[in-house]
Amino acid sequence: MRTQRDELRWNGWGRSDVQFNTHGQDDAVWAFVAQALGATSLPHTPAPTLEKTTLPASRASESLLSALREATDASRVYTGTFERAFHAYGRSYYDLLRLRSGALESAPDVVVYPTSKEEVLALLRCAELHRFAVIPFGGGSSVVGGVEALRGDKEGVLTIDTTLMTRVLHVDGVSRTAKIEAGIYGPELEAQMASRGFILGHQPQSFEYSTLGGWVAARGSGQLSNRYGSADKLLVGSTLVTPRGILETGGFPASAAGPNLNHVVAGAEGTLGVITDVTMRLHPAPASRSIFAFLFKRFDEGAAAIRTAVQEEVGAAMMRLSDIDETRFYGAFRGVLEPSPVHTLTEGALGLAGYEDKCVLMVCIEGEAEEVKLKQAKMRKVAKGHGGFYVGQSPGKSWWKRRFEMPFMRDPMLDRGVGIDTLETSTEWSNVPRLYDAVRAAIRGYFEKEGKKVIVMTHISHSYIDGASLYFTFIFLRDDARSIAQWKGAKHAASIALVEHGGTISHHHGVGLDHTPYMAEEKGILGIALLKGMRSTLDPAGIMNPTKLTG
Repeated sequence: MRTQRDELRWNGWGRSDVQFNTHGQDDAVWAFVAQALGATSLPHTPAPTLEKTTLPASRASESLLSALREATDASRVYTGTFERAFHAYGRSYYDLLRLRSGALESAPDVVVYPTSKEEVLALLRCAELHRFAVIPFGGGSSVVGGVEALRGDKEGVLTIDTTLMTRVLHVDGVSRTAKIEAGIYGPELEAQMASRGFILGHQPQSFEYSTLGGWVAARGSGQLSNRYGSADKLLVGSTLVTPRGILETGGFPASAAGPNLNHVVAGAEGTLGVITDVTMRLHPAPASRSIFAFLFKRFDEGAAAIRTAVQEEVGAAMMRLSDIDETRFYGAFRGVLEPSPVHTLTEGALGLAGYEDKCVLMVCIEGEAEEVKLKQAKMRKVAKGHGGFYVGQSPGKSWWKRRFEMPFMRDPMLDRGVGIDTLETSTEWSNVPRLYDAVRAAIRGYFEKEGKKVIVMTHISHSYIDGASLYFTFIFLRDDARSIAQWKGAKHAASIALVEHGGTISHHHGVGLDHTPYMAEEKGILGIALLKGMRSTLDPAGIMNPTKLTG
C-alpha cells in the first residue's frame, strides 16, 4: 500500500523532487555562504543513501504484528527500512545529523497507519499488552525531538502515523467551526476550507509538511497568528484516544465547568494519547490582503512600533521584524540569487541616509478591502511615529512568495558542511531587549570558544499586548568530528540564557526531548508533578511517547 510518505525525503525536508532554487547561481550562492562564515570554500559532505544506512533490528514479535494486523489492516502495518527510517526522528538539525550519519541509533520497530479512532484505541491496547512504547506521528516536522522513537523502559516502539486520517467530518457554517481528522496536511486543509468560503489561518513555516494534530499537540503558532490566533486558541474541542479510553474535550464556545480540558490536550505532545480529530474555529476567507514593509534604523524602534500597533489594536495579521544581522544576511543572500527589493531600495535608489544598516518590518493585513485600507493607514502612522520608513509592497510580496522555502535550504547546507539551527522564545515587552542581548551573546560566546565564526540572526515573529516572541537563527561551520557535541553545546548555552533571562523555553516549537531538561525551572516542582499525574491517570503503563515533556 502506498502512503503519503512515498514522495518525501526520509532524511531531509519535503518532497524528494523539490530542491532549493538557486536560480542558476549555485556556485555564487555557496561562495557567498563560505565567505560569510570566514571560509575560502565549503567541503563536500553528502548524506549516505538509505541502502547504505543501518537500522537497529526490529523487536516486533510475530504475535505483536499479528495483533496489529487484526486491529487495523495488514496492508497498513510496516516493518520495512524506509518507513522505519522515515519515522526514526523529527526534522531538527540534531535529528538530521543522526539521519545522515549512516547508522541510526533508534528507529520504531513497527509503523502503523490507522484510519479511525477505534483502530487507534485497538493499537494502544496491543502496545500496552506487549509493553511497546507508542509514538504519535503526524507530519513529523518536530524540531525539538518530539517524535524521536525512544522506547524508555519498554520492549520496543510502535509509531502510529495519523496521515491517512484526513476527513473533514463536519463544517458548521453558522457557528464557523469545523471538525476535522488530525492527520490532514496544511495545504489540503486550507483547500478544503476555501471551497466552503473559510480559512483556518494557521500557517507555520512547516505548513506544507505538517498536520493539524501536530499543530495542536505542540501548541503551534502560524505566521498570521496576530489575526487568527495560535493552534490552541483556534481549538474548540478534540478527541484524544488514550490507553484508558477515548477522551472528548467538548465543543463549547466558553464554559466555567472546571478547567478547560482543551488546554490539557494542546501541548501534551503525544504523552497522554493520540489526537484523532479536532474541532477548530474558522474565519471567512479574506477578500483582500496587503503586505508591505518598513525600514527602521534600530531593532528597538521596530519593536516599539509592533508593541504600539498591538496595544492600540491596529489589527495586522502579521508583523515580522528582522534585526540588522538578519536583514543584512538575507538581503545579501537574495542579492546573489536575484535582485532583492529591500537590497535594491537601500542601495541609494531612494537616498535613505542612515538606513544603510537597517531592520526590516514586514506587515500583512487581511480582511475586506476598506478594512485593509484603513488598517494600512493606521500602521503607516504608527511606524512613522517610531522612525519607520515605508518602502512599499515589493519586499512584502517577495517574502510572501518564498515564506515556505527556507527549510529546503538546510539540506544543501548540510551537504556542504554548514550547520543551521533555530530556537524561539517569548517574554514581556519590558524584557525583550535584555533577553535579545543575552541569547545572542550566549550563542556567539559558545562559538567563539570553539574558534568558529557564527552568524546569529533574530526576528520578532509573533506579538501580543504584553510581549513578543523572539526567533533566533544561527549558521556556522560544522565540526564533523564532533558535530553532535558542537550542537549540544550551543543549544545548552542558548537554553540557559533563556531560562536565566526571563524567556520561556519554547514559544511555539514545543518541548519534546530537547527542552525537557529545562521544564522544571519553568513549571516548578508542583507543576511537573501535576503533568506527571495526568500522564499516570490516562497512561498508567507509561507507553505514550516516553521521556518527552516531563522526562
